[in-house]
Amino acid sequence: MKRIIGTTLACAGLLTASACGGSDSGGDADGPVTVTVMTWESPETNAAIKKALEGFKDDQITVQLVDTPSGGYGDKLASLTQAKKLPDLFWCGNDTEQQYTSQGLLVDWSKRINDGDGEFKADKFVGTAMENWKTADGQMGGLPSLMNAYGVWYNADAFKAAGIPEPKAGWSWDDMYSAAGKLANKNGAKYGLVADQLTAADGPFTMSMYSVSAGGAPFTDNVNHPTKAEADDKFTEGVSKLAAAIKSGAVAPPGYDASNLPALFSGGKVPMMFGGQWLAAGFQTDKPKVKYGFAPFPQVDTPTTLYDSVGICTPQYTKSEDSTYKVLEYLNTKVWDAVLPASPVAPPAYTPAQESYFAALTKANQTTVVDTVKADLAAEKTVGVRFTTQWASQVIDLTTAYWQPILNGKKPTSELQTYVGKVNDLIKSQG
Repeated sequence: MKRIIGTTLACAGLLTASACGGSDSGGDADGPVTVTVMTWESPETNAAIKKALEGFKDDQITVQLVDTPSGGYGDKLASLTQAKKLPDLFWCGNDTEQQYTSQGLLVDWSKRINDGDGEFKADKFVGTAMENWKTADGQMGGLPSLMNAYGVWYNADAFKAAGIPEPKAGWSWDDMYSAAGKLANKNGAKYGLVADQLTAADGPFTMSMYSVSAGGAPFTDNVNHPTKAEADDKFTEGVSKLAAAIKSGAVAPPGYDASNLPALFSGGKVPMMFGGQWLAAGFQTDKPKVKYGFAPFPQVDTPTTLYDSVGICTPQYTKSEDSTYKVLEYLNTKVWDAVLPASPVAPPAYTPAQESYFAALTKANQTTVVDTVKADLAAEKTVGVRFTTQWASQVIDLTTAYWQPILNGKKPTSELQTYVGKVNDLIKSQG
């Protein structure tokens, strides 16, 4: 249930061809209808979803789960898009939903979710998720299904041994860097903090938390349809502190191999790491050697966090929009109650369905995860995790050329303005 950062962006070259080729008309088929569903989940989770879908009762609708290896989901999505054979409901990232909707490939559910009857309405969803799933003209080519909440995983044993208070809501960025310095080069850990989300491709967006918390501006005004990027004084202050922490050896530098990070953390080799709530399900099963906790991101003044969600989309050529929407509602309202207790990977975006998620974590004594996820969902200010645009990969190239050398001390902090200028040039060129 991890966030998909760019796997579906490989489809971008196929989108225009598919859109220009037209699509079968989505409508309301007469008689029995089969609604197909495709996920990127593991075989175990798919088995749980399939079992849960057996509870969907409608004499005119049969639900069929399409098997797809999670590792090849992006490629599968690309080929199905090109062939115009997308399932009626398919798991999608926010970037895919934004791009496919703008190309006219998806059913727009905005009217149904805003004006429909019953409890399945927009105001029952997490507000930031709903807002970020809208295109510039208010369309919603899908609905968010699960939220990603981010924070700092920490080794409570290491903190205790070093005589450092455990992280908790309200701790500061200075607290975090100070703790990282004291934990570095202890008990086999080279760095006190590994924060790939700060030092890699998404770094400028993550650093927005520092700036916004301090009363400054985020890196960009909108991740879906940006009009500008900026690095104001508060943003620059945050970058300077991070660069200093990297130089001191407290924080892992850009380029650090984070591919095996959860295992290193579980083995006590990484005292602190940035990460998402989904790791809790794995830790619950694998049982790390260390006592651990999950804390909200640090703040300067106002609590600020990242927001991100994954969801479910529908192609324009679905045979019956009414039938598909009924299954979509069932997935968002009922299925998670059956799936999340066994594998509490993420809180549902539909808030009435969150109870089973938090109950499962509480039962497993994952109290710090419960507290942090709830704090994230209630945070006063939020910032997006990355651009969802088709040209996002070009920003990554600029980040590699400027952001990472600045953090490594190979370029001065003043080069942030050069970097931002080039990002703005790119934004303007996309018109």
